[in-house]
Amino acid sequence: MEFSKVQGLGNDFIIINDLEEKIKDYSSLAKKVCNRNFGIGGDGLMAVLPSNKADFRMRIINSDGSEPEMCGNGIRCFAKYVYDKGLTTKEDLTVETLAGIIKPKLILENGQVKLVRVDMGEPRLLREEIPAQGEPGSKIINDTLTVRDENFQITCVSMGNPHCIIFTNDADNLVNKYGPLVENHSFFPRKTNVEFVEVLNNREVKMRVWERGAGITLACGTGACATTVACVLNTKTDRKVMVHLLGGDLEIEWSAENNRIYMTGPAEIVFDGKLL
Repeated sequence: MEFSKVQGLGNDFIIINDLEEKIKDYSSLAKKVCNRNFGIGGDGLMAVLPSNKADFRMRIINSDGSEPEMCGNGIRCFAKYVYDKGLTTKEDLTVETLAGIIKPKLILENGQVKLVRVDMGEPRLLREEIPAQGEPGSKIINDTLTVRDENFQITCVSMGNPHCIIFTNDADNLVNKYGPLVENHSFFPRKTNVEFVEVLNNREVKMRVWERGAGITLACGTGACATTVACVLNTKTDRKVMVHLLGGDLEIEWSAENNRIYMTGPAEIVFDGKLL
C-alpha cells in the first residue's frame, strides 16, 4: 500500500488513498504506522474515501487509535494530497467529515499549492454541542474549572470537535502539566482538546495545544479557530488573528457577516513510501 507523509505546521499525517475501501481496521493500522520508533511516525492516519455528498470523504485516526470528528491541519494536508496526486483538478473542494462538509480552497502559485484556505463552518458554543456537563442551552465563557490544585477560567468551543481554551501568561509550562488533566476531566464526557493561550496584542496570540488522543502537537488548526472565537468572546482580540504555534503561523478570521471561520495556512508533502 502506498502512502504519503504530509505535514501542516509540523502536525504530521500518514495519508493513504482508500477510494476502493480495502482497509477494515483503521484503528489498529493507525497505532502501528504512527509509532515514531517502530512505524512511519505521525500524529494521525488519514484516508481518502469516496463520498456520495462531497468530492471526497476524509477519515482521520489519532495515533492512539481514536477517531476525532475533524482536524484543521489535517484538512489542509488532505486537500494538498488529493490535488498533488491527481485525484482532482478542482481548486475549490468539498470534503465530508464527521463534523460535516468542510470546504478547502487551494491557493496556487505557478501551478503549485502554496496555501490552503478552509471554510471551517460556524463555531458551536452550547454545552451539549461541545459536549460538556451543565445545563443544556447554556454557554461556557470565562467559567471556572477546578483541576487538581488549580482553578482555571475556561471558554469552550466546538469546531466539530471539542476545545477548552485557557488564557494564561505561561502557556509552555501549563500545557505539559495540566493538558492531560483537562483533556480527561469528568466535565468533558468525550474528553477535549486543550489550548493554553497568551494574548500578544489585538491581532496576535501564542497558542500551545494538548490534543485529545495525541498529546502535545506542533499545531492544531481547529484549536486555532476555537482560540480565535474564545478571544473574541472574551473581548481580547479582533476577529482576524494570527495564531503563533510551535510549528508556524495560522491566519484565522471569524467573519461577522456570516459567522463562519476561515483558516489559511500551508501544507507540505514530506515524502512518499510503501507499506509492506
